Amino acid sequence: MNKKWYVLIAASVVILVVVGVSYWAFSAAMRAETNVRYAGLQSVIAAQLNKTIRGMEMSAINVFNEVEKHMDSPESVVQALEEESNLNPDVRGYFAAFEPNFFPSKGQWFEPYIHHSDSSDFEISMVGSARHDYTQSDWYKHAKDIKTSFWSEPYYYYDGTYISGHYCTFVKPVYTADGKLACVCGADITFEWLTKALQRIDDACRNDQQVNKYHLMRDFTFFSMVVDHDGSCIVHPEGKKTVFKDPEMLKNLEQQQSGMIEMEVDGEPSLVYYGPIDGIDWSVAVVAPISDVSKPFRCMRWTLLFLSIIGIVAVGFICKRM
Repeated sequence: MNKKWYVLIAASVVILVVVGVSYWAFSAAMRAETNVRYAGLQSVIAAQLNKTIRGMEMSAINVFNEVEKHMDSPESVVQALEEESNLNPDVRGYFAAFEPNFFPSKGQWFEPYIHHSDSSDFEISMVGSARHDYTQSDWYKHAKDIKTSFWSEPYYYYDGTYISGHYCTFVKPVYTADGKLACVCGADITFEWLTKALQRIDDACRNDQQVNKYHLMRDFTFFSMVVDHDGSCIVHPEGKKTVFKDPEMLKNLEQQQSGMIEMEVDGEPSLVYYGPIDGIDWSVAVVAPISDVSKPFRCMRWTLLFLSIIGIVAVGFICKRM
């Protein structure tokens, strides 16, 4: 083997080593960039959803405060609910579930519920009864125990009417001037409303040039889910429902911790970045398909491969001229 071949082989090895080290360094930097980008994106979406939910809470508290001011008669309670219900049309319905015999003329159960009808108008219903003994409901008992506002566990309500559906309820106990429980008030929101609110936030983040300043060839085909502490999806895009079963992730969800997991979502390998929503026992999970996340890696891999081939060919040409 002549000297030219030794030079060619040595130069080729050097080129491949440089390319390999460059790709390793690039991959490490890109993995760090990917984690920072999508973890940050998850935090932004969780903060925006928290802001939306807090706005809903403030609107509901304004309604509950009016109920508290007008507990001198059943009629004034109903009037307060009717007058304040239009403050936030995104709420499906408001109710005030009173302690048994609080109003003797109404008997054991008095729970006026003002809610959206088939149109955009509200209508009033009296839903407390022996069949619907709200005093035995988990949300009612929990409100009496903790004596402060909270969000209920997600649930499905069915009564055979258009009101039936998946709900979450913001609940707050209301007290008399002498500190006795008068009623438990609630504001119902539907999963459909939460889904639309989350979609708007996703779209805004996807199109925000400040959040996504450098796309790096990605299309940002991510989407978000709201996940309960047991790993079940409360809110998700249509057709994207999944259940998270990874033990470490479930532990983090239970403890309101952030994390990342690689898994298939709707049959597609994905990176899932998740973290808590402040003040509520839910988390936001941002699902980023690996096919989109890895585009910079694939591009750099092919680019470096092409450059290494060009380099080896160039060395071979030089050696031939020697």
